[in-house]
Amino acid sequence: MDALAEKIDRGQPLRVKLGVDPTAPDIHLGHCVVLGKLREFQDAGHIAVLVIGDWTARVGDPSGRSSTRPMLSEDAIVANAETFREQAFHILDAERTEVRANGEWFAEMGLAPLFDLASRATINQLLRRNDFASRMQEDRPVSVLELLYPLLQAYDSVALEADVELGGTDQLFNLMLARDIQSRYGVAPQVVMTMPILPGTDGVQKMSKSLGNYIGVTDTPEEQFGKVMSIPDALTADYFRLMFPGEPPPAGHPGTEKRRLGRLVVARFHDAAAAVAAEDHFNRVVRDREAPADVPEFAVPDGEIHLPALLVEALGVGSRSEARRLIEQGGVALDGAPVTTLDMSASALRGAILRAGKRRYVRLV
Repeated sequence: MDALAEKIDRGQPLRVKLGVDPTAPDIHLGHCVVLGKLREFQDAGHIAVLVIGDWTARVGDPSGRSSTRPMLSEDAIVANAETFREQAFHILDAERTEVRANGEWFAEMGLAPLFDLASRATINQLLRRNDFASRMQEDRPVSVLELLYPLLQAYDSVALEADVELGGTDQLFNLMLARDIQSRYGVAPQVVMTMPILPGTDGVQKMSKSLGNYIGVTDTPEEQFGKVMSIPDALTADYFRLMFPGEPPPAGHPGTEKRRLGRLVVARFHDAAAAVAAEDHFNRVVRDREAPADVPEFAVPDGEIHLPALLVEALGVGSRSEARRLIEQGGVALDGAPVTTLDMSASALRGAILRAGKRRYVRLV
């Protein structure tokens, strides 16, 4: 802390690091909590360093995991990283952000430097982290590659000479280990600042695209508002505190406060007019159970139509298997009547409104 205080007294900006692994293509509100804190440092005149973990993503962060992550392909990591860079600038000022990829130093690291890095920590240290310890106790595997992950993340802080590192509370072990590793390389240890984890819309697990409990920064205004309205009432205060700390905390009826939260989310990532339109859409479609005012059209080709494929193409459902599950669960309707078959003729579909879930509609022509 003394070294940081001296830098601040000299008017020297701090290097504030946030590392993210591009294991998924989209940023959601959970990411925005730490990105927002990085923006605060940026606005205070410090250097915001966003590290895209294109090499650590190959290992996969074991934090909070009960099993080894599957390895991603290089193509998937590159595509995810590009999308993540673009979306991060919904929160950060692009012109004032130093974006780095840890492949810059790991791609050139040979065995000798890797052995040197591995020698600067002990197995005893690494097995102190709760997820490793619990898996060992339950005789579930921990790969050698996973043991390397905290060291690789720590070395990012060495390479960048980070003064401060931000992360979620689930990252505390990794961030504190980085302080030790920096010291052993003769680099002043960083100050660690952790932010609370934003719960997902299910109110149970942390927000994650793989769990489907996320609100994406590039979701449509209608999707964002609708997802906010789906969160448990008890979470509303947490969302205000973590996403909009400058706003008055919720004090009214839970439904009214969630509407205020929904408008704030949409306005932040779209604009105020979109927030008003999204609430109107919610009132019409969800509250009043009517079709949206403006339903997009989709031209159905002639012949027999496989509905899961149509749902993917016309309504953006993630996959055919997801579409089949949605049909089986009664989540697909044609002119308000639940769909129970996977195949229908084009003539039976044309002129009808197809709905998937609560908020996705298309008029088939």
